[in-house]
Amino acid sequence: MRWPRAVPLAIFALIAGVTALSVLAIERGDNRQELAEVDRTALAIGSALDRRANIGTSYLRAGAALFSAADNVSYDLFRRFAGELRLDETYRGADGIGWAEAIYAYEIEVFEDRVMTQTGSMNPVAPQIQRSPGDLVVPVTYLVPDSERARRAFGYDMYSEPTRRQAMDLATQTNRPAATGKIVLIQEGADPEPGFLIYMPVFVSGDMGERLKGFVYSPFNADDFLNSVINENAVQEQSVRFYDGGVAEENLLAEHQTENGIGVTSSREIRIADRVMTVVVQSTKGNALSPLSMITLLFGLAVASLSMLIARLLTQQALEDQAALVYFAEQNAIRTSLTRELNHRVKNTLANVLSIIALTRRRTDNLQDFADSLDGRIRALSATHDLLTQSEWGTTPLRQVIEAELAPYASAKEDMLHLEGPDIELAPNDALSFGLAIHELATNASKYGALSREGARVSIEWAKKGENLVEVRWVEKGGPSVSQDRKRGFGMDLIEKIVAHELRHPVDLQFDPEGVRCTLLVPVRQPSEFAIRAKS
Repeated sequence: MRWPRAVPLAIFALIAGVTALSVLAIERGDNRQELAEVDRTALAIGSALDRRANIGTSYLRAGAALFSAADNVSYDLFRRFAGELRLDETYRGADGIGWAEAIYAYEIEVFEDRVMTQTGSMNPVAPQIQRSPGDLVVPVTYLVPDSERARRAFGYDMYSEPTRRQAMDLATQTNRPAATGKIVLIQEGADPEPGFLIYMPVFVSGDMGERLKGFVYSPFNADDFLNSVINENAVQEQSVRFYDGGVAEENLLAEHQTENGIGVTSSREIRIADRVMTVVVQSTKGNALSPLSMITLLFGLAVASLSMLIARLLTQQALEDQAALVYFAEQNAIRTSLTRELNHRVKNTLANVLSIIALTRRRTDNLQDFADSLDGRIRALSATHDLLTQSEWGTTPLRQVIEAELAPYASAKEDMLHLEGPDIELAPNDALSFGLAIHELATNASKYGALSREGARVSIEWAKKGENLVEVRWVEKGGPSVSQDRKRGFGMDLIEKIVAHELRHPVDLQFDPEGVRCTLLVPVRQPSEFAIRAKS
């Protein structure tokens, strides 16, 4: 009742808060479930990549064992070995398998002639840089599947490139498979997609001990390597990134990206040929709410809004009921006040009428004069009563009282009247008494004064005299000369006795030879002194 808007808003806030907590709990549970799914995916992809790399290293170990026992790794021997592996079926993700013979720089020409004889085609050893005769050179010798793309790599000296050389040196030292860091395969040509290689050294025993014979290696296009695992695990609504080493943009090898938002993330380290690599799986849910959360949120907001509306209607109805009770109590008080006010005014009016009758009876000699005088004065009271009724017995403009009393004389002779003064509001009782005085002055002027002759003039001017008083001056000019020995009439007694008594100020009434002059002092009371109820 005291805060009509606070209660509905509080109810809305309470239900909305409960809804928000429910949505938060649902989202937290979904996030945990999503994180668990991402962890499972990261584990599955990491395990699959590791398994495929182990398969590759197993092939390389087998090749190293075979080639170390052979006096010469010929093209036919290598093709028989690769054919037995059935690479198309069991070695998905790799870009084939190759052999790179280890020679010295002074042997390059002999090497090129020998490979040309065996294969029928051979690229010159590249890059063609200045080498010392004893420098180690490891050119790509054979690579299957034998395709146009693979032939781009033939003759490339992998030992001349630092990243490849570092991996080959590590493999030579450990006699185990070793993976390179992030590189671009030579066979990529104009499409420089990153990848990596795994090297397995092949040694041959001799009189001088073991000697490096070459490397069995596998090139991997990182994107193909990752996609082979993703397709196998049917990853659809998650993003997967594959890094060489730690998670950094410069280490990114491949990625499988969806178009949706970004959610929780899980990462897993794997070892491929003794090199640490990282798989990062990220959900694509983003910031969107789950369907259950959306349903809960919409339902909660609907319930909160409906509850707020109902509470608002109830509080509004309570306010209206309270206002109605206040209104009825006020109306009852107004009716009581009106009854008292009406009783008071009727008594005052009857007292005025009785006084007028008594004075009229003493001043008339026959019944007709008595009736005429009484009729005019009661009509004057009636005219002022009409004005008070129109204003609902509130304040009445002084000018309107004057115009109402002079209306019978000013309708055809407006030029005979002059009214001037500010806007003044009179209390009901004061308006009645003032109107009666104007009526008597107008009646006298119409019979004996300025209103009875053409060219004469009645001037009525008023002005404030202090805060609570207005001075009204009645002046007649141009009328018949006023006799100084005239008898005292009823109008003079009515104005000087009844009106002066009601207005609580004396009336200055003078009968000058040029015309009647009258000065009245009318109170200007505050509305609270006479209004039934003050308007706020």
